[in-house]
Parts: sequence; C-alpha cells; structure tokens
Amino acid sequence: MDMTSVFQLIEEDLKKVEAQFEENLRSEVPLIPTIGRYILASGGKRIRPLLLLLSARLCGYRGDRSIPLASIVEFVHTATLLHDDVVDNANLRRGQKSANIVWGNEASVLVGDFLFTKSFSLMVADGDLAVLKALSDATTRMAEGEVLQLLKTCDLGISEDQYLEVVVNKTAVLIAAACQIGAILGGAAPVQVQALRDFGMDVGIAFQLMDDCLDYVADREEFGKAVGADLSEGKITLPLIHTMRECSDAERARVAAIVANEGLEAVDLEWVLALIARYQGIEFTRECARRRIEAAKERLGALPVGLEREALETVADYVVTRGR
Repeated sequence: MDMTSVFQLIEEDLKKVEAQFEENLRSEVPLIPTIGRYILASGGKRIRPLLLLLSARLCGYRGDRSIPLASIVEFVHTATLLHDDVVDNANLRRGQKSANIVWGNEASVLVGDFLFTKSFSLMVADGDLAVLKALSDATTRMAEGEVLQLLKTCDLGISEDQYLEVVVNKTAVLIAAACQIGAILGGAAPVQVQALRDFGMDVGIAFQLMDDCLDYVADREEFGKAVGADLSEGKITLPLIHTMRECSDAERARVAAIVANEGLEAVDLEWVLALIARYQGIEFTRECARRRIEAAKERLGALPVGLEREALETVADYVVTRGR
C-alpha cells in the first residue's frame, strides 16, 4: 500500500472533514474565515485527521463523530502554526507568505485564539469526557513545549533528552491524541487505546525528527521555508546537537559565535551545513526517526490485521521517507 491508496481508503471521510473546516470557520467577523482558510489551504498533508480516522476505523468505528473530531485536531494544529509564526518571526509557511506577514502579528494571534477556543467548544459539544481529557491534556502539554522551546532558544548546551522533551510536547502529543481518540471512538480495549496512543507518540517524534533534518537539507520549494530557518531562529535541533557532541572545541566555539550573532550569514550557514555533514548529524537523526517508526509499527501488533492497520503502517513509513 502507498500513500495514494491510504488517502483513497478514507477519501469520502476526508472530504467531509474538509467540509467541516468550512462549517467551523463560520463567523460574522470576516477576517477569521479569511485567515483560517488561508492557512488550512496551504498544503498540509492532514496527517493528524488521517491518523484519527484510520485509528477509529481500525477499532471498528463507523459513525459520524470522527469527522468533527478529526477537524478539531487539525484546528488545534493550525492554531499552533499561527502562534508559532508570530513567536518565530517567520516569513514563510509551506511555501507561501505566513499569515503574520500578510495580516500582521495581532490578527494571527487572535485568529489562532479563535481556532483554539472553537476547538474546545466542539469538544464539549461532542460530550465524551475521555475525548475531552485526551485533547485538553495534549493542548496543555503543547503549550508547555512551546515555552520550553523558547527557554532553550540559542542554548547550545541543550541535551538530547531535553530536545526530545520539546519534541514530545510540541509535536508528538497531538498526533498521539489523534490516534487515542480514534481508539476511544471504536470502544477499543484499554490495551489497544494505549497501543494506538503509543503508536502516535512514536510517529509524532519521528515526524519532528525528519522535519528537523529537512530544515538543513530540503529545497525551499519542496519544504516551504528557507534552508537553515531553525538555526536562524535559534532552534538547536538534533542534527546540530549530535554534531556538537562530536566536533572539536574550536568548531564548537565557532558554532556558538554564529548562533550568538543577529542574523545568519550565508557563509556561516554553509559552514554549519558542512560541519553537520562531516559529523553525520542528518544520518544520525534519520536513524533515530527510523527506529521510532519501527517501534511504532510493532505497537500495532495489539490491533486487528486489516487494511486500516496496513494503512497506518504506510503512514508511519511515509514519515521517514518524505523529502528524501
């Protein structure tokens, strides 16, 4: 099975999720749907809704609640993107001008707030306390992850464990919650709910690890932002953390000087890219991601064999092959 087959498997449900976005964005304030549509239509793969829908079907769910809940997880994710771009002073998001560049920081923050609050309104309307707890716990940890990342900005002493704590909270918990909610909808046994949550956590960590690789190696047109954007924003990610462990004191000092400078000069970026290549920071990070995906797929052993399980395995494999 390939990703095209995965999308075809739940094509009708995904269309309903897209229609739900439009419903959820309704507002008498025209700027809200304008910015919401802009960022929602900017090319995301809908990985989170996809995983929720597949997890629900794998656990035998065939009702309609999965549609609004799938839209909620994407709304929460979209809200964080709007806020992230303001915090990071980003110029691009998925290859187009970020919303804060087009409409300003104030509008981006406030529309992000709308998406968050709308999401919680929809969660309450669903009425399932287990679902509400899963999503509220995830969003709390996501906020903690954002603050921790801010505290670690330009910190070349960040450890791999501290970096992974940021990754888990900022990215992986929402993907884990999407899979967990699918299992809850299907009335799965507790061991299966936990297995799907753990699957999502591993996939989410691998997803961010690969994003951090792509920041250093992907083409701008392919990845949607400039190479080295994370470094220019002071984000110290695993390719560089590994490199800093392996390089010489003199090389480490030069990296520190580059990170301390305002703005990232092209010559300095090229030097850092060459240093990461010399010490195989990208290869190390990709291998970490690959191990996470293998662990994720093993967790699916607690679930029934079938098309949906195969589809989840395909999505997991896609995470570590995109952009290569």
